[in-house]
Amino acid sequence: MGVLLLRWPPLILGAAAHLLLLLDCAGSTSHSLRYFYTAVSEPGQGLPQFIAVGYVDDQQYVQYDSDTKEYLPRVPWIRKVEKEDPQYWHRETQTLQGSELVFRVDLQTLQNRYNQSGGIHTLQQMYGCELRSDGRKGGYYQGSYDGRDFIAFDKETLTWTAADMGAQVSKRKLDAELARNQYTKHYLEEECIEWLQRYLEYGKETLLRTEAPVVKVTRKADYDGLETLVCQVHGFYPQEIEANWVKDGEVWQEGTLRGLVAPNSDGTYYLFLSVHIDPEERERFRCRVEHDSLEKPLDVAWEKEPVNLGLIVGAILGVMAAILLVSGIFGIIFFFIRRQRSEKSAYKAASTSDQGSDSSTKVSYKPSV
Repeated sequence: MGVLLLRWPPLILGAAAHLLLLLDCAGSTSHSLRYFYTAVSEPGQGLPQFIAVGYVDDQQYVQYDSDTKEYLPRVPWIRKVEKEDPQYWHRETQTLQGSELVFRVDLQTLQNRYNQSGGIHTLQQMYGCELRSDGRKGGYYQGSYDGRDFIAFDKETLTWTAADMGAQVSKRKLDAELARNQYTKHYLEEECIEWLQRYLEYGKETLLRTEAPVVKVTRKADYDGLETLVCQVHGFYPQEIEANWVKDGEVWQEGTLRGLVAPNSDGTYYLFLSVHIDPEERERFRCRVEHDSLEKPLDVAWEKEPVNLGLIVGAILGVMAAILLVSGIFGIIFFFIRRQRSEKSAYKAASTSDQGSDSSTKVSYKPSV
């Protein structure tokens, strides 16, 4: 058995008209279908000896691991495949069980090849395809050992590229399998794309949706007398977005910083970009955003927060009410203190008067026995 077993999802045959319909589902955004396999020499709790996951765009839709021994769905929409192929899950489970065994053997083969007797070692494989927004197709197939590049397929030359001397042995074996390499190229450029289009159709409610970005520009003063404008772009889907600073309508690169497009917990994305400017030129800058959800580019400038008179009046009235309330409380407390003092003084006076006039006749109580 050669290192890096090829494993493809089965192709469900469909009518040509249906496939053409699926082509339209991709829209103007790029989409991808990717698979990742990992085998480890020393599994642990939470770390299966073998695991395989599949992604459509950024959404994991299937998973197999050596603990469950089953190929399982990770999103509801993939269940639609059962209507066209009732044996899909059973067949894929058997295929992955076979892949698991091959990866275990290959991992041991590489340990022997690199003279490694112990420790944790990993064998990983990833492959997939992409349907770009301009209609072009892309595909790749590569593997790594212990986190380093090991071997990769060149679909233009139908050969394999070895990353080190240890991978040369695998390269010679794989290069000799011409029919297999031709099929690998065909899969990456044709079958994988057809599967991607099918999955996009299954999950179109989420995968092909669009959510418009919310854009806000803030500013902060810098120590050098200049300032930084920050463009916050968030809540958008799909991931592809074009955001730039423009000055007087032209794209501006000087003094700009751009973060990575990152996911939110709700499945949307966010992006931050900033520009270092002279405050006197602030009005000349705009954050320009282009996205599938927008009919035309969105230009957003920094705006001073408006003064809310109603809020200010309400706050003043609230403070006045609090002052009146506190004043009233202190007034009540002062009233009771004065009253208590008056009663105490009256009691003392009465007490002194009684003692002076009646002291000779005051009854002295004694025990009766």
